[in-house]
Amino acid sequence: MAVKIRLARHGAKKQPFYRIVVADAESPRDGKYLESVGTYNPLKDPAEVSLKKERVRHWMNQGAIPTNTIKSLLKKEGLFANSD
Repeated sequence: MAVKIRLARHGAKKQPFYRIVVADAESPRDGKYLESVGTYNPLKDPAEVSLKKERVRHWMNQGAIPTNTIKSLLKKEGLFANSD
C-alpha cells in the first residue's frame, strides 16, 4: 500500500479549505484517509498552514510520499529539506 501526504478539499464553492491528510494513493481525493495531520487555508493573507509536525515526521519516516504541493508547504514550514 503506497501512502501519500496530500490535500483533501473542503469548504464551499469558490471558498476552498484543505485538510492535509495521510491517505492510500489509490483512494479518492476527498475520500477515506488514515490520519489528518494539518490544515491549509489559501484564502487568508498570507495563507494559513497548521501542521502536526511530529505526526508528519512520523509518516515520512514510515515511507509516506508528499505531493509536490505538500512538499512546498513543508519546505516553508522547515520540515522538508531536500532540494529537487
